[in-house]
Amino acid sequence: MKSGYVLLATVASVSAHSTWQQLWVGSEDKASTCVRKVQDNSPVASVSSTDMFCGRGPAATTGVCEVAAGSSLTVELHAQHGDRKCTQPAIGGNHYGPVLVYMAKVADATTAQSGSFFKVAEDGYTGTIASWGTEILNANCGKRAFTVPKNIASGDYLVRAEAIALHAGAGQPQPYVSCFQVKVTGGGSATPAGVSFPGAYKISDGLFTKAIYDSSFKYVSPGPAVYSG
Repeated sequence: MKSGYVLLATVASVSAHSTWQQLWVGSEDKASTCVRKVQDNSPVASVSSTDMFCGRGPAATTGVCEVAAGSSLTVELHAQHGDRKCTQPAIGGNHYGPVLVYMAKVADATTAQSGSFFKVAEDGYTGTIASWGTEILNANCGKRAFTVPKNIASGDYLVRAEAIALHAGAGQPQPYVSCFQVKVTGGGSATPAGVSFPGAYKISDGLFTKAIYDSSFKYVSPGPAVYSG
């Protein structure tokens, strides 16, 4: 672990908070038409909070973005609502941590308040500061693309985007969560097993029990493995 991480023990800049805001279907920018917009850019207070489902106070929306199974979606995060400039970090202030994307099949994406989420993408940590999921986001103007599994059943889904900042130290994860409402078309018959939020993570999980600036820190993926399709 690089010695520079020692400095993170005192770094907790509130100005570096962020929010997932926009969605791309392939190369088409859907902006915020199908996001459940959260109330502000602050993190979820606890991994056991009901806010872990779709973020802090998400607003209802009727927008649903259609995507073909097997094609690309891109979730996008920035520091402030409506600000998509690439001149500032998507999430700054040494907010190092993983980026994860989940999907859950639901009866109606506009009203669902629960779901069984399977993981479709993860950028964790491979040993250098630049390899943190949040740093990869910063290098890509807040965007994280992933492929919708081709074999999943058609229908309504929630896409749950999450960045977990770990800079505050052991036992103090700061998740940033939002949900996007989508309809998958042309899919197969698979219904992957999933997890619930809250419930998928515990504060005793390996990722949260040791500070990232500790020399013995090792990355432990939170939640289930990425669904391979």
